[in-house]
Amino acid sequence: MRLKTLQIAAGLGAAIAFLLAFMAAGVMLASLLFAVIGAALVAWIAYGVAKTVLDRRLSQDRHRALPPSAR
Repeated sequence: MRLKTLQIAAGLGAAIAFLLAFMAAGVMLASLLFAVIGAALVAWIAYGVAKTVLDRRLSQDRHRALPPSAR
């Protein structure tokens, strides 16, 4: 059976559609990976800042002078 021009064009169009679909899926996975990495870094920074603030607050409470009634 000899292929007609329309069938060849449809086959090329399908090949291009599959190629674009796989490229879009790859871009989506890469984007998802970078989003997860970015969220993890933001969480790590927020944890570090919160830990620093809490440690500083706790150390100030420990080094405060005792009231005269507690001596």
